[in-house]
Amino acid sequence: MNSRVIRMDGHGVPEILEAVLKVFPLDHAQQNVLLMAVSPGDQVATPIWNVYDRLCLAGDEHYAGYQTIDRFAFYERAKKAYAVIATSEKALYANILMKKGVVS
Repeated sequence: MNSRVIRMDGHGVPEILEAVLKVFPLDHAQQNVLLMAVSPGDQVATPIWNVYDRLCLAGDEHYAGYQTIDRFAFYERAKKAYAVIATSEKALYANILMKKGVVS
C-alpha cells in the first residue's frame, strides 16, 4: 500500500469526495477520474459510481466522466499516488483515483 495513508474511519467515500472537490481541482489535460473495473465474472452492481459521477460533475468543471481500469493496474497506480484516504465505505468497487489539476 501507499506509504501516505490518511485514515478517515467512520466516513464514506461520497462525503469525502464532495469535500475534497471543493479544494482539489481535477486535471483538465488528461483523464482525471479512474475507478477499479469490476473483475470478469463478478456479478456485482456498482451504484456508487453514479454517485461519484454526480458529485464530480457538480464539483469540478473539468470532470469529463470516469474511466475504469483493471484491478491490478489500479493497485499499481495507487502505490504511486501522493496519498491514499482509507474510509469505512462498504460499497463494492468504491475505489477511486483522482488526478489533481492546477490550483488557481
